[in-house]
Amino acid sequence: MTAGSAATASAFVFVWLGMVLAVSFLEAPLKFRAPGVTVPIGLGIGRLVFRALNAVEAALAVAVLATLASGGAPAAPTALAAAVAALLAVQVGVVRRRLARRSDRVLAGEVIPRSRGHLAYVAFEVVKVALLVALGVAAAAA
Repeated sequence: MTAGSAATASAFVFVWLGMVLAVSFLEAPLKFRAPGVTVPIGLGIGRLVFRALNAVEAALAVAVLATLASGGAPAAPTALAAAVAALLAVQVGVVRRRLARRSDRVLAGEVIPRSRGHLAYVAFEVVKVALLVALGVAAAAA
């Protein structure tokens, strides 16, 4: 793998990691503590923010995979990139879709019991962070 493609892939990964940490572990929990933010307002903001984050994550996943493929990356970073991309696809396609259906009901005024769906999303985020750290290090070392 060339030094340039290793540095580029690593940069993409660490930008992605920073975005996930800032949005998922800082912005998301704090928005509900802001004065005047109701559950419906917080859900509306969260849906917009996470839709944008997930779109950027998908673009970064494609960029990382393309950079690794074009640079002739070793198996380890390529496997880690594929794993984090697959995890993102499941997180968005399954977990976030379920959360969206639930938030639709809340936004429609329906009173529903608390859900563990957010805990699943957070678990995916924790695993994603670990994979991104490993991927960034592996790409930089390649």
